[in-house]
Amino acid sequence: MNSNLRLVINNANCKSIEDKHFFEKDELKIILDLYAKMVSEGSWRDYGLNISSKQIGFSVFKNTTENALYKICKNFKPKNKNLKYHITDTNGKILKNSFDLNVLLKNTNWKKL
Repeated sequence: MNSNLRLVINNANCKSIEDKHFFEKDELKIILDLYAKMVSEGSWRDYGLNISSKQIGFSVFKNTTENALYKICKNFKPKNKNLKYHITDTNGKILKNSFDLNVLLKNTNWKKL
């Protein structure tokens, strides 16, 4: 028997498990809806997820062989509430930021970035 196994139960009332190191379900839905729209327009073709202890990033690509066009990031412990969500370019420069993911993505003109 493997002693390293443990049972994790999804309990919405129990916040002792550190589950904030990923996008929440509603956040991921907002991002994937945008991704589907941009793929159907032919602007984006691939995506990737970057996960660290400080943030998670949803990178979007025009072609799979190139660097990411943009990265939609969620900071887990932002110094400023407006830096909770931000969009960066290929070089990591913050293009836009907000405390609300939905507002950030809806108010971004992706063709002019």
